[in-house]
Amino acid sequence: MGFLTLDKLSKVYGDFAAARDIDLSVAKGEFVSLLGPSGCGKTTTLQMIAGLVEPTTGTITLDGRDITRETPNKRGLGIVFQSYALFPHMTVAENVAFGLEMRKVAKAERDERVATMLGLVHLGGFSERYPRQLSGGQRQRVAIARALVIQPPVLLLDEPLSNLDAKLREEMQFELRRIQQRVGTTTIMVTHDQAEALSISDRVVVMEQGRMTQVDAPYRLYENPATPFISTFVGKMNRLDGVWRKGAAEVAGIALPAEASGLQEGQAIALSIRPEKIALKPPGQSRLDGTIANRFFLGGSWLFTVETPAGAILVSAPNDGEEPAREGARVALDWAPASLRIEPLAQGAAA
Repeated sequence: MGFLTLDKLSKVYGDFAAARDIDLSVAKGEFVSLLGPSGCGKTTTLQMIAGLVEPTTGTITLDGRDITRETPNKRGLGIVFQSYALFPHMTVAENVAFGLEMRKVAKAERDERVATMLGLVHLGGFSERYPRQLSGGQRQRVAIARALVIQPPVLLLDEPLSNLDAKLREEMQFELRRIQQRVGTTTIMVTHDQAEALSISDRVVVMEQGRMTQVDAPYRLYENPATPFISTFVGKMNRLDGVWRKGAAEVAGIALPAEASGLQEGQAIALSIRPEKIALKPPGQSRLDGTIANRFFLGGSWLFTVETPAGAILVSAPNDGEEPAREGARVALDWAPASLRIEPLAQGAAA
């Protein structure tokens, strides 16, 4: 049994199941992200853990204690909301100390713990400032400090970075992970940002329509998505329909080398490959020829749309400092056969 365990946890509103049969075991000190689109049930699940929403069925166990029906204050969990929910009339130090005051911690210990926590989040010189005098990233760190200073068994984060601009958001992802690893608090984060979840989590829980569809380490989740939805929601993915013939994947009459087993001759298949697994080569020198329809410069890489007889294919290439092929250029696409994932669509022969 994990440190935090959800067993068949569900929340139903009439005929609508916001979350259904959630089974999850989280180890002590682990960082787990609940990832999915809006309305998938991730926030409802977090709120059930926090005690803000009462489950319809199922149990929540924390360190061997059933907390399913306990009130939020008895659970003693740390929570950081999307809006940070800082008290505008309190200084940074007063905001961080609030939970300790409610727990009647002695002033000397309270001051020491607040100072230690503000140092941890790099806000030691900001204790007398008010929230309005802080940047978005600083307010977020105050909210994290306030949640952690009470030394909670579990830290719950509800879209904690969504109010930040893109550059600060990326910086704060790694700052958040640094703080969590330093303190060692078991952490559950809700996010709809797949890059955020993949970059800082020990494991990622992908949710769709109220259910968990895959729980895995970020690398395995990305490389081996369990469903077509996950393959497209987590990163970019090329997907083509074809037929398995003579030990190869045939698409639009073109045989593409691939590795697969257990497939029947003529069986309908789906092919998928990540854009970064494909390399651009001179035309006529590789597996599939095409024409560059679009190219987009992303700083660290280029993203191409290549029109081929098999359909439009996305290709991601690292930026090596040179300008690559332009729109209209003829190219060939190359990849390792093991990079092409094959999934059977149906039994029997294709038309």
